Amino acid sequence: MALTTGGRGPAAGGAPRAGGAATGGAPGAGYAPATDHGGDVWAYASAYGRAPLDLSVNVNPLGMPASARAAATAALADAAAYPDPACRDLRRAIARRLGWGSRGDAWVGCGTGAADVLYRLALALRPRVVLTCAPTFSEYGRAAALAGARVREHRLPADGDGGRPYALDEGLLDEIVPGVDLVVLCEPNNPTGLAAPRALLMAALARCEETGATLVVDECFNGLLDDPAAHSLRRLVPAHPRLVVVDAFTKTYGMAGLRLGYALCADAALLGRMARCGQPWPASNVALAAAQAALDDDGYLARTHALLGTQRPRVAAALRAAGCELVSGEANFLLFRHALPNLHERLARRGVLVRDCGSFAGLPAGCLRVAVGAPQANDRFLEALRASLREGEGDANVSA
Repeated sequence: MALTTGGRGPAAGGAPRAGGAATGGAPGAGYAPATDHGGDVWAYASAYGRAPLDLSVNVNPLGMPASARAAATAALADAAAYPDPACRDLRRAIARRLGWGSRGDAWVGCGTGAADVLYRLALALRPRVVLTCAPTFSEYGRAAALAGARVREHRLPADGDGGRPYALDEGLLDEIVPGVDLVVLCEPNNPTGLAAPRALLMAALARCEETGATLVVDECFNGLLDDPAAHSLRRLVPAHPRLVVVDAFTKTYGMAGLRLGYALCADAALLGRMARCGQPWPASNVALAAAQAALDDDGYLARTHALLGTQRPRVAAALRAAGCELVSGEANFLLFRHALPNLHERLARRGVLVRDCGSFAGLPAGCLRVAVGAPQANDRFLEALRASLREGEGDANVSA
């Protein structure tokens, strides 16, 4: 059964479904994730009485850098004080990393994770029409709807060129027309893990500038690509006021629990409006300290790329050997599908959580996403996968 066949996900503009029974049956009694995102290990523990191996979220398999953990611990000494509402030191550190000089911090705005940045941006811009892709991260559409916008979805082709189903294609450019106020791209895309050619990203930016739209590029997984610079537009920000690049410390630095994201934009007035579209303290002092330490830990990123460079192809090969159809993603996660129904439920019963992609518009039923973990985590996932498939064969024999 191929990724490109079978039923479709929710229709364009439809509300994504919640987890649990709404996505094909609960893996355990009472298992009801609070959102349609991965990572609700509390719901799993409530249903099963134990913690899972959580590969439903795509954070760095190395976890938080030791340098960031130490800085966060030290920052607890100042927990009685309010954090800097302007995040000055971190903004300066990000600007320095980008080579923007002493005044570059004016082009950086912070939020409580990338999702918070996206909601602030939508409220600050109040776009009438927002163009996103399908499948992609659901919070783009939710943020746009909260701001009163109408959401259009560019359906990524299931029969993508060069064996890349659901890759960003030039058809997007035809949909960037006058009247579209905001275009949001995920680079690399979630849940496919595919990065777009730089020429196509540049063409999308040029088209937005021609039509008066703002282009938002979510680069939260960019740092986990083999060659991040080849797919990033962040260094173009100073020359393109209609470009907003969003990133966070969640994925690349394994800091999902600390909630810290940021926007890069040369329109300082827009960043000012975004700051006023949320509560005054976008980041805790603990998160700020950890982020600054993480930025300087180049050795951590080198270890990350070395790990993913061996483990991603290993997991991909094992999925194919197990009879799965696979999108060859380039980030730290893989989108796959197998003919066996309810595979994610079978894996959950064996203590492994993967992301059921039933809430992603534009995908056929049965698609799953798994994070690439450390070697032992991948061993456990693949063992659970093979056991689940053997169990499915047994069920089929009994039924026959």
